[in-house]
Amino acid sequence: MHRWTWQAWQDKPYLTCDLLADWAHGFFTQQFAPAPPEQLVDALAAAAAVYRTQQVHGNVVLSPTEIEASLKQPFAENPAAERPSADGSHSDDSDQAVWVCTADCTPALIGDVRTGQVAAVHAGWRGTAQKIVPIAIARLQALGSQLKDLRVALGPAIAGEVYQVNTDVAAEVGESILDAHQFDSPQALVNALMALDQSPVLPDAEPDKVRLDVRRINALQLEQLGLAPEQVAIAPHCTYQNPDKFFSYRRTGQRQVQWSGIVSR
Repeated sequence: MHRWTWQAWQDKPYLTCDLLADWAHGFFTQQFAPAPPEQLVDALAAAAAVYRTQQVHGNVVLSPTEIEASLKQPFAENPAAERPSADGSHSDDSDQAVWVCTADCTPALIGDVRTGQVAAVHAGWRGTAQKIVPIAIARLQALGSQLKDLRVALGPAIAGEVYQVNTDVAAEVGESILDAHQFDSPQALVNALMALDQSPVLPDAEPDKVRLDVRRINALQLEQLGLAPEQVAIAPHCTYQNPDKFFSYRRTGQRQVQWSGIVSR
């Protein structure tokens, strides 16, 4: 089991994972709202350049070079500049801080122990269905990363036991780890998911509803990619069930977010 540890900055709590001990990183809580990454980076590495995107529940992952190329003004000159649409970013140099914001979706922070490069990914159910975390890893591999050197921490998100979705949503996400052509209906695919060890899908009392563990789906995608279980950590914290620490869109219906970031070496 990997250790998740509460840290403090300006007397406010944020979370770190020992799997990412080689990098300055943090999964920040609602207590830091509404501070943007340009301020939060001071808790990690004040000199690091900050990169973030306009999240749209897709599977695009961009580099700082691509982010800067899309802007008329660099972030440093205009932090309010319109950002490119993407749900992840990865570093391509040292001292780059990449960030994502989440409420119930999964924040995934990735590091390469050999190259020092990192990625930050916003993996909601839609992004997970489109394999955004494996796509981020493919971007790092294009920069020279090898699977054995990667470490992935899946941060605070809504837990499977409280995340009710309809069967079609569960099937769409499940297609990212099972071959849909083997099944004659979404329900059949969901039944197959339920039969897996440590199933990412749990039953629900309502008809045509199930409970979906999005972080577990991401972990299974990483396992299929070739990462060993010890290369992946899942935070023991649920945004929905911890109103004192985390915003949850499912709980309140309000668009409030917390930030997660990691700095390349």
